[in-house]
Amino acid sequence: MPEAHARHDLVRAAPAAWAALLRDRPDLDGLPHLAGWAGARRPLIVRRSHPGEGTDRVPLGLPLPPADGKRRIGLALPAADLTPVTAPTLAEAAAHAPAAWRPTLDALVALGARCGSPPRPFGGLLWQAMTGLAYLTAASDLDLLWPCPEPVPSDLLDGLVRIADAAPMRLDGEILLPDGGGVHWRELRDAPAGGPVLAKYRDRAALRSVPVGARAAA
Repeated sequence: MPEAHARHDLVRAAPAAWAALLRDRPDLDGLPHLAGWAGARRPLIVRRSHPGEGTDRVPLGLPLPPADGKRRIGLALPAADLTPVTAPTLAEAAAHAPAAWRPTLDALVALGARCGSPPRPFGGLLWQAMTGLAYLTAASDLDLLWPCPEPVPSDLLDGLVRIADAAPMRLDGEILLPDGGGVHWRELRDAPAGGPVLAKYRDRAALRSVPVGARAAA
């Protein structure tokens, strides 16, 4: 079963809890955007736990925009102070991407539809779409999550390689497995049949075998 508040899940913090957290974090004083983050209903993302972090709070993060230092801020809040947020699909977020990306985005959306795995963004495109702040630059990658059943469709992995080879940006991201683990799509495609790949969860990383389906007939 997927874990509650799995890695990459989006949440919003209750404004009062957010204000209390900032009072307890003097290291964040004066950083742009943070004071009004919860009031503006901007999301936080569930991250991997750091060694020594307790289990009574959900590990969270947010990045500042590149113009504001691109700092990745780690924090944690009780689950009771968080509200789940539905992440946009790539098709929904595409309007926030550079125009030069659109042919690649259209190809990725079509690939997801064919394989039954609609992608959703994380990284710069997600944050730009969800906050209205400028996160994408000319050097930005496109980071995508592909929720998949097992076995993972081999046509999806092969299609990603073909699209990535022609894309104007670097294409990165993970296959999200039914149990909440994430494996890098290139590592999965390049692994020997049945060979283990590194799966990342909120509270651990583990080598595991991820079955890949047979390729469709030509």
